[in-house]
Amino acid sequence: MQVSWDSLHADIAACEKCGLCRRIHHKVPGQGSGNADLMFIGEGPGADEDMQGLAFVGAAGQLLTKMIAAMGQTREQVYICNVVKCRPPQNRVPTPEEAAACLPYLRAQVALVRPKVIVLLGATAARAVLGDQVRITRDRGQWVEKKGVWFMPTYHPAALLRDETKKRDAWHDLQAVRDKLKEGNAGASAAPDPQAQ
Repeated sequence: MQVSWDSLHADIAACEKCGLCRRIHHKVPGQGSGNADLMFIGEGPGADEDMQGLAFVGAAGQLLTKMIAAMGQTREQVYICNVVKCRPPQNRVPTPEEAAACLPYLRAQVALVRPKVIVLLGATAARAVLGDQVRITRDRGQWVEKKGVWFMPTYHPAALLRDETKKRDAWHDLQAVRDKLKEGNAGASAAPDPQAQ
């Protein structure tokens, strides 16, 4: 089944598959280049994201922007989204049922963007995409290839704000991502796709 950005955004806007949609200001589908070589997937929107309807705009988002810049890219050249599209109350971790309800939307985003590399930011994103056996502290920095796409689990920017000692490992992971993109000649700039916004 083919999906378009317009139909995907309409489906997300109308979604009531779980209770998260009942106490939010905005759904946060994601943003960036609709044909990016590099995609970032986080856990779920926080308070700032819920108010603005944009992914990664709070303190963790500001750090993510710096991380992307350190890799030689801009936010407009990558695609950024979350496993769940609605903010969990008090920024709690989404339940497995909530993540499963949003998984078809995430799969559609990956199918539309068709990235070469996906960075999984934190345990929730890594488990939702790679399976419940993933432990971020143990598995971060290790490449996983699925259906021609390379996945790199690493620490969530919020974890780096809480524990700066993890920044060195995260930077090592992002350098590996940068190098993987260069290897596959995937580092070419992707023009922003207005349909993806």
